[in-house]
Amino acid sequence: MADLIKTAVITEWHPYDVQSFQHLLDGLADVDPYVQEWDVFVKDPRRGEYDALLFYNMSFPEPAEGDARREYVESELGTTGQGIVLLHHAILSYEQWPAWDEVSGTADRSFTFHQNETLTCRVTDPSHPIVAGLGEFDIVDESYLMAEPTPDNRVLLETTHPKSLRALAWTRSFRDSRVFCYQSGHDDSAWRSPSFQRILHGGIRWAAGRD
Repeated sequence: MADLIKTAVITEWHPYDVQSFQHLLDGLADVDPYVQEWDVFVKDPRRGEYDALLFYNMSFPEPAEGDARREYVESELGTTGQGIVLLHHAILSYEQWPAWDEVSGTADRSFTFHQNETLTCRVTDPSHPIVAGLGEFDIVDESYLMAEPTPDNRVLLETTHPKSLRALAWTRSFRDSRVFCYQSGHDDSAWRSPSFQRILHGGIRWAAGRD
């Protein structure tokens, strides 16, 4: 169907609950997901046909010169207008690579993590379509304690949990693309949250230019 948001879901290295993650993706109305490995995506001649790219990779170290992933990020990513979503550990990828700084809107990705934390989440920008009408909610998830995103981001969601960075969701521009970064999303404890599902769905729609 022409109105579906054709979405490449890009993974690498980090293990996850495949069946529950696929169930999450299948439940996002109007999102047509295609889960694939990072190195497969960059070699696909039809990669430009997607409306949105959802990164769920955790990739270290920075790709070497001549690596197809490096060439794609440095020369193609963001130039096609495809929406970009960085979910959970995708934000942490390539901690020493300036190119990923620009994609993620973060300058320091050194971190510690804390599993099964209950985070109280508060909307900071209720005018944004991703979070419009969403009230405060709690979510059980893995948190990251790390530096805050850089000031050129628009923060949509935050927490005051002592074991988490304050900003949980933010938007930015990268080249010709909209970017949505969402710190939540480690496993099914978060994925089954209606608020998480609404934010992820809204983030994909917004990044793809549907809202």
